[in-house]
Amino acid sequence: MKQPATATPGSGHLRGVRVLRGLLAAGLLALYAGHAAGALLEGVLSPGELIQGHSKAESSCDNCHLPFKKTGQDEMCVKCHKDEARDIAQKSGFHGRIKDRGLCRDCHTDHKGRAAQVMFKVADADKGKDKDAIKADWEKKFDHAQTDYALKDSHTKIECAKCHLPKAKYRDVYKTCVGCHKKDDDKKGHKGALGDKCQDCHTVKKWKDTFFDHDKTKFPLRNAHADTKVACKDCHANNHYKNTPVNCYACHKKDDEDPKKKGHNGKYGEKCEKCHTDKKWDALKFDHDRDTKYPLRFKHHDAKVKCKACHTTEYVYRDKLKSTCIACHKKDDKHKGSEGDKCEKCHSERDWKETHDFDHDKTKFPLRDAHADPKVKCDACHKTKVYTDAPKTCYGCHQKDDDDPKKKGHHGRYGQKCDTCHTVKDWKPTRFDHDRDTKYALLGKHRTTKCDDCHKGDLYKDKLKNTCISCHKKDDKHKGKEGDRCEDCHLEQDWKTTKNKFDHDLTAFPLLGKHVKVDCKKCHSTLEFKDAKAACISCHEKEDQHKKRLGSLCEDCHNAVSWKRWDFSHDQRTHFKLDGKHAKIDCYACHRLPVQGRALLPMACGSCHQNDDAHGGSFGRQCERCHVTSEWSLVKEKVGAWRLSPLAALLTRPTPAVRVLAENAGPADARTTAR
Repeated sequence: MKQPATATPGSGHLRGVRVLRGLLAAGLLALYAGHAAGALLEGVLSPGELIQGHSKAESSCDNCHLPFKKTGQDEMCVKCHKDEARDIAQKSGFHGRIKDRGLCRDCHTDHKGRAAQVMFKVADADKGKDKDAIKADWEKKFDHAQTDYALKDSHTKIECAKCHLPKAKYRDVYKTCVGCHKKDDDKKGHKGALGDKCQDCHTVKKWKDTFFDHDKTKFPLRNAHADTKVACKDCHANNHYKNTPVNCYACHKKDDEDPKKKGHNGKYGEKCEKCHTDKKWDALKFDHDRDTKYPLRFKHHDAKVKCKACHTTEYVYRDKLKSTCIACHKKDDKHKGSEGDKCEKCHSERDWKETHDFDHDKTKFPLRDAHADPKVKCDACHKTKVYTDAPKTCYGCHQKDDDDPKKKGHHGRYGQKCDTCHTVKDWKPTRFDHDRDTKYALLGKHRTTKCDDCHKGDLYKDKLKNTCISCHKKDDKHKGKEGDRCEDCHLEQDWKTTKNKFDHDLTAFPLLGKHVKVDCKKCHSTLEFKDAKAACISCHEKEDQHKKRLGSLCEDCHNAVSWKRWDFSHDQRTHFKLDGKHAKIDCYACHRLPVQGRALLPMACGSCHQNDDAHGGSFGRQCERCHVTSEWSLVKEKVGAWRLSPLAALLTRPTPAVRVLAENAGPADARTTAR
């Protein structure tokens, strides 16, 4: 083999190349010696021991490094350091706020021994100093505002070790006041009685400086509660501020039960604020007309009527009173319930014996037309004194007229909704219009058809379908093969009369190009028109010159205008661009077998060139890493960190020559190298 032009015999550079070749040859030969030999090679090539925390990763370089990828180490770092990965993704924490982050190894450089410091980057000026001194200096310069917890006021004067305990991660520190100051709260503080939100009263400037605004709580102090004579302990016994009751009764129960203060002894419930105010306990604000749903009128407002006359129960709020007349005056009801319980329809609050004229129009059945005729007596409808039991439907009173043969009734066949056709003016005239009152307008011959021809059973119970096939199934000459939408072709004027032309464009298969002139029978061989398949191959399989080797989706290349007019670009329509010698290969050289659907092939070189692989698979299936598509024997000069020409000469036995393509050179510039 030729010596490289830059290396002269006896030079230092030549000796370095020979040493490198020897190391590479020894390392590569060790790969074939099994797992133990592989570990030995990595030990030889390793620049040094990892720190104690990374020691388990020394078993394989692949635990931290990715070959041929500069940023691959960072990807491996964040797989283990998940907290830092989350900070970077969310742009939070120290690592998430670094603007020019660079690579992990720029600050955290390993392979310097088990006890090495890799937590932060050491400046050139600090190299050689004591490890603890370097750490202390780094902590002084560290900007805490870059973290999720900026230091303010008194916190800026505290040593790092006060919060960040030894052998713990910097991020594993309390972020709440009580996390650090719980012992202060237990010894001299509130002993947990005020909860854990210290910042609600204390500040970071000085712990003893406190502030508290009672108006920002759920119970702002107003009027008598805000009096300076009222001490905190009157409500907050034993310094227990949390969960103090905020309702009146909880504090003033003793006042309600005190006979001297004329309390209610719990009879009026616990909602003291309904009547009393916080200005003065004796001042009442209750107004029955305003504060209840039952204003007092006339005799109810009489001063002689006491509260207890109606509120006879033990507890006013628990035992709600009904607001109906009958609830209190049932014993006064002379009708004994026959008129129902709505006394106010006839009686008034001025006097029980005073009644007013009854207005039937205010009921659910106002009297109209013939019903309002003076000849129609009340007892004609109201058979008993319980007036509300009178039927409100036409059929309830006029059933006998419907069943009477002399009056030509329907005998219940047309249902009980008499008002659909009849009116209260006169029973005989009808107002029913099939076109207006139903969803099925009568057209053509349907207009002269008798009702009973379609409505065979009960008019309302037996609902008729409004599809043609529901009545005309026996007339269907297609025997169901054309579906049940007869109206698409037929008309109501005459069953034999059909529409002029069927519009194929309204179907799922509009006719385009040459399909427009094709006779229907060419595609629809039977009367089952909907069974015709829409795929091109279903009709044109005999014309397929590709014999399905390019798939069965003809429309991907062809169109309905002309079978010969096709358009397909392998570079634009697929993920496999044809370049080099691929551009001249016949389609069937790759697409050899018929396939159903789209013609999909694997894109790996080895899938087609497996038999051409002179390496026997030892270099993997990614041929494109070394070879190019312009010529199989042409290989790249450099792959990652490897130069193929010296490596091929050093490691392989003599084989036919290969041409090595120099970096940034064309095929004509390639040089032949013995393999």
